[in-house]
Amino acid sequence: MALLPILRYPDPRLHKVAKPVQAVDDRIRSLVRDMAETMYDAPGVGLAATQVDVHERVVVIDVSEDGNDLRVLINPEIIWKSEETQVYEEGCLSVPGVYDEVQRAARIRVRTLNEQGVSIEFDAEGLLAVCVQHELDHLMGKVFVEYLSVLKQNRIRTRLRKQEREAMKA
Repeated sequence: MALLPILRYPDPRLHKVAKPVQAVDDRIRSLVRDMAETMYDAPGVGLAATQVDVHERVVVIDVSEDGNDLRVLINPEIIWKSEETQVYEEGCLSVPGVYDEVQRAARIRVRTLNEQGVSIEFDAEGLLAVCVQHELDHLMGKVFVEYLSVLKQNRIRTRLRKQEREAMKA
């Protein structure tokens, strides 16, 4: 297993649309293991392959308190969303230190392949629903800050670029 470098907003590679996984094979299972290790190390509750510069439809999520409920989503799709919405404060491993409120569907139903390539469906609400929607946005080339006002987006870009410059000086 290996820790993978996480792309940071506003890297243009975060806007690439991920392609469907053609076969759930050892290469994909290895990617899943590396993504899970990277997510837990960061630490985070979700990571999309797009964030590690792999543009295939793969996501890992673990919203459990003790980090022992890894969910692997391969070629995931939301097949139902509730009309009811919820507002959650979101953060992102690609946008470190930035948190803001985003409105999303309160409940969803997801169809996906697991790491064995078996098709499954599950319902999600609360943090899991938020996390799935957030990570699937990544697969479509969208970062959560794009739900925010243009002013907030510009401030975030400026702050992250400044942090990057300071890190390079150190």
